[in-house]
Formats: sequence, structure tokens, C-alpha cells
Amino acid sequence: MEETKLKRIFEAANLAPSAGNLQAYKVFAFTDALKRNALASAAFDQQFIGQAPVCLVFCADLARSAERYGQRGSELYSVQDATIAASFAMLAAVDLGLATVWVGDFDESRVQAVIGSESLRPIAMLPIGYAAEEPKPSARRAIEEIFAGDFPQTD
Repeated sequence: MEETKLKRIFEAANLAPSAGNLQAYKVFAFTDALKRNALASAAFDQQFIGQAPVCLVFCADLARSAERYGQRGSELYSVQDATIAASFAMLAAVDLGLATVWVGDFDESRVQAVIGSESLRPIAMLPIGYAAEEPKPSARRAIEEIFAGDFPQTD
């Protein structure tokens, strides 16, 4: 994968909003095949993770958020920060013509072993590369099923 595209993905993640602008997350980028395969194994053998040229692992930095926000910061805000950053990275990747998928099904302790930190909580992995196939769009719920409140109804 082109280094310029990867840098743009990093920049997008860095611009993600965060609680108190603390950016209470850390992102690990793995291009090494052994590490990517270890991540695939930690994700219950989701082999496409190892096949992608890059895998980003977004981790919540609980302590960083707890310094300002206490328990709510460590339990919620840091997780939200990592999630928003991952979302920004995902959108940037797709905008650059790359393919990615959100991976949340993994053994946290095994991912921590790969990243080399027990103090960070892995939240999501994004394997990134060029699509091998063009998947069909998945079915989505109707907007009216999701949104509620005082808003104009559409016809």
C-alpha cells in the first residue's frame, strides 16, 4: 500500500474529535506478516486480517482519560475516542479507494500481547488494502426504525 495513503489515513484519525481533546487512544499499524497473522489468530482465525497489507489496531488509553474524567473517562470516553478515530480512519481509507472492515471480535489479551501493552484496551482492528472482490451492499434498517424525536417525517 502506498505510504502517502497510509499517512492520509493517520491524519484523518488524528483529526477525530475526542473528549476534552485528550485523544485518549493509541493506534498501532502493522505491516509485518507475522504480526498481522498473530492478530488474525487473536481474532478467532479471521484470516483476511493477515492477508491485508496493513492492519490498524485502535486502543483506548483508559488512564489518559481517567486523569481528567475519572471512571467515566476510563470506561466510556476513552472507548469513544478510539472508536471515533477508527471511524475517521475507515472513512478516509474508503475515500482513498481502499477497502477495510471493522473487526471487533477478538481476544483482548491476545491482541494486547501483539501490541506489547496491557495498559491499553484494544477496541477495533481495521485491516486495510485493496478489495479482492466487490461485495454487495448489505441490507439496512429503514431510517424511520432508527431515528426518533421531533423531526419532520419524510415521504
